[in-house]
Order: sequence, then structure tokens, then C-alpha cells
Amino acid sequence: MEATDYMVLKPFRNLGVVDFSEPKNREEMEKALEKVASTFERSYDVVIGGKHISTERKIKSINPSKSDEVVGLVSKGDVELAEKALDAAWEAFKTWSRTPPEVRAEYLLKAASILRKRRFEFDALMVYEVGKNWVEADADLAEAVDFLEFYAREMLRYASEQPLVRIPTEKNELRYIPLGVGVIIPPWNFPGAIMVGMTSSAIVTGNTVILKPASDSPVIAAWFMEVLEEVGLPPGVVNFLPGSGAEVGEYLVASSRTRFISFTGSKDVGLRINELAARYQKGQRWIKRVVLEMGGKDAIIVDETADLDAAAEGIVVSAFGFQGQKCSAGSRAIIVKEVYDEVLKKVVERTSKIKMGDVRKYENWLGPVINEAAMKKISAYIEIGKGEGELVYGGRTRTDLGGYFIEPTIFSRVPWDARIAQEEIFGPVVAFIEAEDFEDALKIANSTEYGLTGSLYSRDRNRIEKAKEEFHVGNLYFNRKCTGALVGVHPFGGFNMSGTDSKAGGRDYLLLFLQAKAISEKIV
Repeated sequence: MEATDYMVLKPFRNLGVVDFSEPKNREEMEKALEKVASTFERSYDVVIGGKHISTERKIKSINPSKSDEVVGLVSKGDVELAEKALDAAWEAFKTWSRTPPEVRAEYLLKAASILRKRRFEFDALMVYEVGKNWVEADADLAEAVDFLEFYAREMLRYASEQPLVRIPTEKNELRYIPLGVGVIIPPWNFPGAIMVGMTSSAIVTGNTVILKPASDSPVIAAWFMEVLEEVGLPPGVVNFLPGSGAEVGEYLVASSRTRFISFTGSKDVGLRINELAARYQKGQRWIKRVVLEMGGKDAIIVDETADLDAAAEGIVVSAFGFQGQKCSAGSRAIIVKEVYDEVLKKVVERTSKIKMGDVRKYENWLGPVINEAAMKKISAYIEIGKGEGELVYGGRTRTDLGGYFIEPTIFSRVPWDARIAQEEIFGPVVAFIEAEDFEDALKIANSTEYGLTGSLYSRDRNRIEKAKEEFHVGNLYFNRKCTGALVGVHPFGGFNMSGTDSKAGGRDYLLLFLQAKAISEKIV
């Protein structure tokens, strides 16, 4: 790719989600599900410096919809392999950091092309490995493609001439250069989109990385590694090292040779990473850069002027989409008292129509939670909720369905400071909280330690404008659900304990993996 090719690249456009109501698309997805099922129990290697390494210890990836199905067996790394991965990454950095930006961008565009061609296969894999329904899986895949396309274009923008104040006696320029070797630690809940976005942003900017996938979704990451090999990405630019967070993750985070860490996951793990990364290690020559995207306790406010049907629909989709396993999930419904009972009734009515079960079947909208430990944790919160509010719908585990299923659960009359109204549950549980008025609702919305997403349903323009100023979240929506950020449209990231507000999919994001070098030459 020549530098001039940047001028002929079409403007970025979101891929969009497949319409599965079309018989042709349904048929393609059914074929993909069958094809991917035929790969179950396949083994996947660690990949370091382009070399495939099979280890005795394996991560067993389980289908949460049907816990007796093994999606894949992935070789598990250790400290020794972590050191080798650091060696390989730093060796590759010597040449990759000096590879023209337009060439680095082309690798991302080629990977995006392959993902589009294999779209239904990747969708099917996410259905099996993490329990996403068809639409959620395809939205995940579409976002992964969007990240590749968007970040490729963004790198070319950062590589172009940067505006400076000009003076007649000097020639000045500002260049953005890469940081070094980083550790990429993505989550299991967006195993395509976030994993691809975190990895691609770091490498297109000239860094090399060690990708340590989530232990609940290592097969999807292994497939993406195969895509990178298929497009000819040089060995060592991405090193694939599955392993436990306590063993491999903490070792890499603490290493003096790690330049940056990019993490998406829970608050507790994120704070631990921040703590470890801040400690100086002997021989360390930099302050490590840490990018953290953590949890949320996101609120949807509904006032008495709102379209209550639209609000009820937004609450259901935000609370129960992908079983509430999103950091952006609307786990608090804060309703002004005048319409509280009516909104609650409408939400219960809609929730009662949700079909739950194995998501390989298109008609099942609500799937399983990710694993047995998550099911137990969520169930424990439901028990806590029974003592804090009134259980009005759901609340039961449904292991009779063959996997880790929990009914969509609604609690009413929940105090604003109850545990289920303050702590991230990460499951299909929503707490209804009554507010005296809009002012009270806004105060309750801001009462948690998090600040990721929020939504207000209102027809009152003054309240909307007030919320813009005072609803303290990184992603704020009006008269729509609080999930579903689009790359380039809704730069994503939150305040407070929700992370470092990285704004993934925005024009500032690549700066997190770059450092600016000002160069001045006196004119003689």
C-alpha cells in the first residue's frame, strides 16, 4: 500500500448487523453452526514469534449453553513462555516500529476483509463459546470489523503532518511514535470486538504485543490469531499466550520489560493491575502506561413525561441483553414515582415474553451466563436482593436447560443504597428504584462509584440539558437504551471506577498507544 492510497480509502462506515429474519441469512447461520460444531475439541497452540507451541496444560473452553460440550482445548502458557513472548515481541518491535504506518494499516484492512468473509463462522463460534444469541454475536463481529477499519484510517491520520504554529527561523514537526511492547488482556463478554479492538489499536500504532485472552473465550482469540497469520502479519508482532491471570497475567504486568498494559474486565482485577504496574521494577526505564476499562452500575432514568413503552423496551433490552453481561448493562431502573408502577408493569410484561434456552436456536433470545462460578455469584446476589427489595419476576436458576441459565430477574422497591443497587452483578438482574422527582432520580443515578453509561427517557428539553451537564457518565444516551455503542459514533469509556475513560472507537484512542516527539531544525 502506498501512502497516497489513504486518499482513496472510502470514509469509515459501520458494518451493521445481519437481518436474521431473512431466510437466506438464517440458512447461512445454520450451516455455520454445523460447521463450527464439527471443530469442537480441536486443540490450539500458544504462538510466540511465529512458532506454535503445544503445552501439556490446557484451557478447556466450555459451551455455557450445554456444559458437556467442549468448544476447544487451548494450550496454557506459563512464566517461562511469558519471558519468551517478551523476547519475541521486543525483537519484532525493532522492525515493526519502523514499518510504514500505511503498511501496518493494510494488515488491519486485510484482516477485516477475512472477518467479513467468515462472518457467520465467527458468529457461530461466539454463540457456542460465550452463549451469545445470533444477533448479539453478529453485532460483536460487526464491531470487530469496525475497529479494524476505523483504527487503520486513524493511524493514517496520526501519521500525516500534524498542525503546529509555524515560525520563520525553524522547521518543526510533530511525530507520533510507538511505545514498545504491551500486554493485551481482553474480556470474555465481547470476545470478538473488544479483543480485536484492543489488539489492533496497539499494533497499528507500531507496538508489538502479547495477547492473553480471557480463559472463558480463548478459542475466538485463537481464531483471530490464525487470521493475523493468514494476512502475513510478521512473526512476533502479536504473540498468543493464553494462561491464568494470577500466573501469566500478573507476571507480565509486573515485568520491567512491559511498556504498557491494556485491560478490559472487572474493577477488582483492574485495580490490581494498576497497582502492580505502578510499582517500579529494577531495570525499568519508563512509567508504564495503563489503559483500563472496568465495570459499571448503569442507570436508566424514566420521568413522567417519557414515552413509557419506549422506556420499558429500553430497560428490558439494556438489562437483559446478553444476559446482562455487559459493563454497559442497565442494571438500575430509576423511575419517577408518578409513573413507577406503570413502567414496572410494562417491563414485567415484556420480560415474561422472553424466550430462554440454548442460543444455537434462533428463537432463544436469552442465553446462559458464562460459567458455573458466575451462575453461583449471580444467584447469591439474587438472594441478597430478596432481603433488600421485592422479587417481582424471575430469580431462579435453570440448570435443567443443560447449561448455566438464570431467569431474567426484576426487583422492585429497592433502596438506592442497597447492595443490588450499588454493586455490579454482571447478570440478568435489574433493580427498580423509586425517585421522588427528576432531581432525585439524577442524584440516585450518580450515587454509585461507577460512571460508565446512563440513559434518560424524557420529553422535557430542560431536563435533557440538565442531564447533559450533571449525569456523570462517559456515555450518556437520551430516549434510547444504554447499551450498543457504535465505533466512531459513540466513543466508549467511563469515569470513576469504570476505568480510565479511554474512549475506544474514538479519535483519541490511538493516542493511548503512541508518544509524541517534537522535532526542530534551525533554518540556516
